[in-house]
Amino acid sequence: MSCRFDAIIVGAGQAGPPLAGRLTGAGQSVALIERKLFGGTCVNTGCMPTKTLVASARAAHMARRAADFGVVLKGEVGVDMARVKSRADTVIANARDNVRSWLEGMRGCTVIEGHARFEDAQTLRVGEERLTAPRIFLDVGARAAVPDMPGVHDIPYLTNTSILELDRVPPYLLIVGGSYIGLEYAQMYRRFGARVTVVEKGPYLIGREDEDVSTAVRGILEGEGIDVRTGVAELAFERAGDGIRVTADGERIDCSHVLLAVGRTPNTDDLGLEQAGVTTDKRGYISVDDDLHTNVAGIWALGDCNGRGAFTHTSYNDFEIVAANLLDGEHRRLSERVSGYALYIDPPLGRVGIGEAAARKRGRRFLVGKRPMGRVGRAVERDETLGFMKIIIDSETKAILGAAILGIEGDEAIHGIIDMMTVGATATQLQRTVPIHPNVSELIPTLIAEARAPGS
Repeated sequence: MSCRFDAIIVGAGQAGPPLAGRLTGAGQSVALIERKLFGGTCVNTGCMPTKTLVASARAAHMARRAADFGVVLKGEVGVDMARVKSRADTVIANARDNVRSWLEGMRGCTVIEGHARFEDAQTLRVGEERLTAPRIFLDVGARAAVPDMPGVHDIPYLTNTSILELDRVPPYLLIVGGSYIGLEYAQMYRRFGARVTVVEKGPYLIGREDEDVSTAVRGILEGEGIDVRTGVAELAFERAGDGIRVTADGERIDCSHVLLAVGRTPNTDDLGLEQAGVTTDKRGYISVDDDLHTNVAGIWALGDCNGRGAFTHTSYNDFEIVAANLLDGEHRRLSERVSGYALYIDPPLGRVGIGEAAARKRGRRFLVGKRPMGRVGRAVERDETLGFMKIIIDSETKAILGAAILGIEGDEAIHGIIDMMTVGATATQLQRTVPIHPNVSELIPTLIAEARAPGS
């Protein structure tokens, strides 16, 4: 059976469904194909479930700290992991069902479940159905990478997907990978009561960040009893009775569970891209230009599969760019995006733009403003003074190059800086704003006023 549409969207992640909404709203016929779970990574195995678990872990942590605030609790604080999991499962199910119901109720949208493969640049096959369209949009996402380490396939390792099935707190969780996914799970499960070790190949955690940020994050985690090991060159795995033995640079570590959090792999290897002539880079990410076009006319790639952003908000922004250009007569570009992101440990890290190390590589003079959270009223009042805020400013133009806020509400406070960078405002203009007292953002003008050349 063959069907023709104005557009075909492969994948119901963060870019696909809203694009279907815009295209059908413009009177176009759309086929949306999803082979597994509606809502993509964010809804099913990423943001929504993990932040739900983070919230439960924080509740346990704050309950243990109750006496610090003059609150008296009777008995020991316990964690019912089955109920924690049930809460996360409910959040996932509700969000997934909402996405599916929205699409199925969308006039002009045909929802097809199954695996899509290209037959040519305008044709996809799903089972017995052949679908054709002059425009095809790929929003196929990514999955956990599993590197070929000695013995890794001989053990029951966890990924960010399978760890969500745990309904008991693991006695000893070893996490391979010291970046966003690994660190969030490390603190989360430590607060649930597990013994936790993080093993990172690089010289420090979250290698994309400045070393002072990494050092502070490590201190926060170690302060909660998490064992952090960096610069680990060799890892091997084997079963040891009912548990797992990990050999890290010759040292044996016996644990109950292993989580692999060492990056992502795009879901592009089984789409038949070669039949359409669509090119990918050496890691499998679909190559796109500044408009999110692939090298083949009429085919776009959005979200995690294009390697131009690995976050829900960048995926959604991909949709906004494509929709604006196709339907609104605009000329938006990927290169115009000011990307921010967050690490949802507690306290969180909010980040935008470049750090101090990257600023040095530019070869231009710059200023650095830095202030410990212990000098932020909101942090003191909440008795959560770990971390610091930092901003990088071009010395001549006063352009804001980047900022990091590691501390209470840092993931929210960073948005004021993201907004100013997006509209091209200078640090001087931001310094002259009048933030509300008392909150974290009120210290940003002071942070700018204190900025100095590095080493001065």
